[in-house]
Amino acid sequence: MTINTDIENLRFPVGKFSWPKSSDHEDLQGWIKTLQEFPFEIFNLTSDLDDTQLSWAYRPDGWSIRQLVHHCADSHMHSFIRYKWALTEDSPKIKAYFEDRWANLAESLVGDVKAPLSMIDGLHERWVTLINSLSEKELEKVFVHPETGRETKLWDNTALYAWHCNHHMAHIRLALEFEGKYKQNKQ
Repeated sequence: MTINTDIENLRFPVGKFSWPKSSDHEDLQGWIKTLQEFPFEIFNLTSDLDDTQLSWAYRPDGWSIRQLVHHCADSHMHSFIRYKWALTEDSPKIKAYFEDRWANLAESLVGDVKAPLSMIDGLHERWVTLINSLSEKELEKVFVHPETGRETKLWDNTALYAWHCNHHMAHIRLALEFEGKYKQNKQ
């Protein structure tokens, strides 16, 4: 297989996310399935990698496989908490975070990925259970991003995070396919 190594294609190998204009119960079930399968897929791709392989990146100046695994644990944890806020508060303003800075903290740069993989496994089990329990009315609940003022429905956030899973799985697959052509981006 020939990979288009254009930087934009390496950054967004599954394409950029587009907010759904319309979606239905079948779409929702597909997104939930992606969230449910993600822990198994990322575990199967990364749990047996050695330190050198975990340092491989998917593009120049991109995150390493290790950073990607840690980022998914961090980002998905934030998203899960945002669901809980939206379900228990009236249009809460969420807390943003600097994901690039988080990805460059020590625990994301060194060591194995057992801890974030365990976090992803437990978190996704809870997250899928929560989403499956929601009514359509609850899925319409929103949270507000502090920087953009954008209201995001839980329905749409489910679509975003299904894309996020596929997006970073593609990054990991690229890093493995490139076999160390690009190294970890340490800031």
